[in-house]
Formats: sequence, structure tokens, C-alpha cells
Amino acid sequence: MDVTFLKRSVFQRLFGRPATLEPADERCWTYVDNRIEIDLSRVPELAEKGHGIRLEGKNLPQRILVIRGEDGTYHAFENRCQHMGRRLDPVPGSETIQCCSVSKSTYDYNGNPLFGPAKKTVATLDTKVDGGRLIVTL
Repeated sequence: MDVTFLKRSVFQRLFGRPATLEPADERCWTYVDNRIEIDLSRVPELAEKGHGIRLEGKNLPQRILVIRGEDGTYHAFENRCQHMGRRLDPVPGSETIQCCSVSKSTYDYNGNPLFGPAKKTVATLDTKVDGGRLIVTL
């Protein structure tokens, strides 16, 4: 598999600024009993394949990255690169996620490292769609 890189400036990579934002509607998701429930009708960021949102706060035990993959299914990851602990971003059109730092560690949708210095897998989380809700189990 050829690795595609997100177009980021040196400063964005140096300071670890992720391209993926938190959802515009902070009320679109809740976290209770190790489950995140996302109301898909309130998250236009997940409407397009290859795009995602980052979930942080609300007593989550870790940062989460949720993407709508190129295959149209939803994927969720612990949002922590295994090299430097920085956040991850989806790479549209590639079926990969990538570290926001200069290392450009890149992983497939199964969390396996494909490129860069990271050698360990990124934790993937179970997802399922139930009606208009996406359920992510931690």
C-alpha cells in the first residue's frame, strides 16, 4: 500500500496541531458506562467518507478519533500515536490515519503501523450503528 501524507505545514507538524476538529455541535455525543453514543444527524463532519471528529473531555478516559472510512463504515481509535502520543487524523482517499507530528507515523484502519517510527498498533474500538446513532464501546 502506498502511503499518502496529509498536507501540513512544518509548524503544524512541529507543534502537533491535528487537522481533525472536535464536532461543531458538542451535544451530538454522550459518554456513559464505557459507551460513546453519537447522534449522526447532528454530526455533518462524519457525512463524507474519509473525514472524522475527535472526542475529548466529558470524563472520557482517553481521547477518541471517530472516522467515516473510505468504505463507508465507521471506525474509532484511541487518539494517541504510538510514537509520540500526539493526535491522529484520517487521510482522505487512503484508508489510513496519520500522526499530526513530523514523524508522520501512519496506520491502517486495523491500527497496524504502515509507515514511520511507530512500531505498536493503535487501539481500535468497536463501533455499531443503531438507528441514527453510532455506538462506540471503549
